[in-house]
Amino acid sequence: MKKIEAIIKPFKLDEVKEALQEIGLQGITVTEAKGFGRQKGHTELYRGAEYVVDFLPKVKLELVIQDNLVERAVEVIQQAARTGKIGDGKIFISTVEEAIRIRTGERGNDAI
Repeated sequence: MKKIEAIIKPFKLDEVKEALQEIGLQGITVTEAKGFGRQKGHTELYRGAEYVVDFLPKVKLELVIQDNLVERAVEVIQQAARTGKIGDGKIFISTVEEAIRIRTGERGNDAI
């Protein structure tokens, strides 16, 4: 099993969710986040004063899936989240040693 963590722009969440559902993935966890990468935030004007916004709003998606679905899921996330502009986000993939469904006690792929 693998865990995919994707940091994306908030307005792309629905597109990514729908794209993942189309390939048959059901479970996903979404967390609101703030951060910055190479873009280093941006400057805004508020009531005539200029100020720097260091942390930009982002959305973090987490899903645990079977190994054979990873490449397709990554492909779909990339296509749905891409705007072509700086700040589109990142995808991280890590190995999950075990998954357990609390309600039934199922383990491994059966739990996801």
